[in-house]
Amino acid sequence: MEKKNINASKTPTAAAATAAVSTAMPATKDPPFSVKSNSRSPSQTSPAKHLPKQPFMIGVAGGTASGKTTVCNLIISQLHDQRVVLVNQDSFYRSLTPEQLKNVKEYNFDHPDAFNTELLLSCMQTLKRGEAVTTPNYDFKTHQSVGPGSKVNPADIVILEGILVLHDERVRDLLNMKIFVDTDSDLRLARRIKRDTVERGRDVQNVLDQYAKFVKPSFDEFILPSKKYADIIIPRGGDNEVAINLIVQHIHTKLGQHDLCKIYPNLFVFFSTFQIGGMHTLIRDMQTTNHDFVFYADRLIRLVVEYGLGHLPFTEKQIITPTGSIYPGVVFCKRLCGVSVIRSGESMENALRACCKGIKIGKILIHGERNDGRQLIYEKLPSDISSRHVLLLDPVLASGNSAVEAVSLLLSKGVPESNIIFLNLIAAPQGIHVICKKFPKLKVITSEIDETLDDDLRVIPGMGEFADRYFGTD
Repeated sequence: MEKKNINASKTPTAAAATAAVSTAMPATKDPPFSVKSNSRSPSQTSPAKHLPKQPFMIGVAGGTASGKTTVCNLIISQLHDQRVVLVNQDSFYRSLTPEQLKNVKEYNFDHPDAFNTELLLSCMQTLKRGEAVTTPNYDFKTHQSVGPGSKVNPADIVILEGILVLHDERVRDLLNMKIFVDTDSDLRLARRIKRDTVERGRDVQNVLDQYAKFVKPSFDEFILPSKKYADIIIPRGGDNEVAINLIVQHIHTKLGQHDLCKIYPNLFVFFSTFQIGGMHTLIRDMQTTNHDFVFYADRLIRLVVEYGLGHLPFTEKQIITPTGSIYPGVVFCKRLCGVSVIRSGESMENALRACCKGIKIGKILIHGERNDGRQLIYEKLPSDISSRHVLLLDPVLASGNSAVEAVSLLLSKGVPESNIIFLNLIAAPQGIHVICKKFPKLKVITSEIDETLDDDLRVIPGMGEFADRYFGTD
């Protein structure tokens, strides 16, 4: 298949951003930046059988001294909100036998057989399952694996770096993103000479002899052909800042995108950070005090409200700043109202009032019946609600039946479906399926999608009875 090579530019224009990487079409039908196995589908098992979330796996390949490690370090430095681990293929060199050590100058370290690929594959499979693993420590001076090895803990992102990372099909199949660092051969040779003489105690002539006899032929035979499997080709390695930035942006997008977001374009889950994860940990912990639960729930609710407001329509407006300068800004829609689903939805009203001064807030009370039916008990809504954008408030989306009843009421009052934004803290996949299928023009905003519902229609892992914990009732 024909492949595009686009040189990157540091000029901050749309064209420069488009040209930041050379995009290689993989041999499969997946497009560039494809993600094959980053499955985040909700588990249908019980909480005891909960499986850890699979990490995002990245492979970085390229010729010797092409700048692979630099590229990896730059990516890691920009992913400061995520747990990232780096695995080096060099750690999986086979220890040389006494016979091979006697004639080490004739050993080809750039051949696929020089690596213990079976062990590498096993370690990567273990990390993909979300489990810790121990990788070997390889000494380049003695050409032996030494010590007990290094423990690599589970992470959100696992980066595998090495010259032949894309050579083996089994390893490639584990990767969600495949990168090839493409650097001029003369520059790579100069870097290799410096590295091997300074870090690995070799003399220049030995490095040159090895390069001519093994490194270059192996590059042409094994490494360069693997370039066709790359999703992204980075010219100039670590010097290509635009390419690195685009890769990091793409990783952020993939990490923040639940599988259900790919099914329903009206579902939005805002990007999680350690701060957000920490607050979720606290409000979900059964040992958290009532005071702390309210405090951290309020913080999360404020974030959800702010994110939801960002989905309102806006118009552009130029204003004059106190310095006399013109500022091109925006003005959001002002005809808003909130509607809380009693009683847990009332916990979100203060955050909405803090963000939208003087906003009108209506209320809906829906009573559950047998077989999870729902009955409208009470409603008090603004008389002009049909001409407003409505923020529907309910912290937990479980089965979705109450939400359907609430939305149906709003529609009966003349509110356009596209004018409704449903805000909640956590959502179960079953509820998302129900509400997003029935109301495809409505927007659902949540901070986290949980695994499933139990037999009693409680969200799992969930946070318990939200209203009781928030209002301090039993």
